[in-house]
Amino acid sequence: MRAVITGTGKDKVGIIAMASTACSKYGANIIDISQTVMKEYFAMIMLVEVTNLSITFSEFVEVMKTEGDRCGVDIRVMHEDIFNTMHRI
Repeated sequence: MRAVITGTGKDKVGIIAMASTACSKYGANIIDISQTVMKEYFAMIMLVEVTNLSITFSEFVEVMKTEGDRCGVDIRVMHEDIFNTMHRI
């Protein structure tokens, strides 16, 4: 199972480090990552493998949101099933 993690906010040092550290701590493996800075704004998209999470997926979603809030970045985690369902419509 995979998930897409997005992050947006004002650019600052350490956003990728924060997100990757949280993923590592709970067993989410980063498969791919893209990030850009547009003037002072930061945007990131990560594709992560979540099969071996040490917590539930719902808990992981909340942890990532909390970590993002702490850094002033909007972090969202969406299970890949959301995108697969949208494709069938």
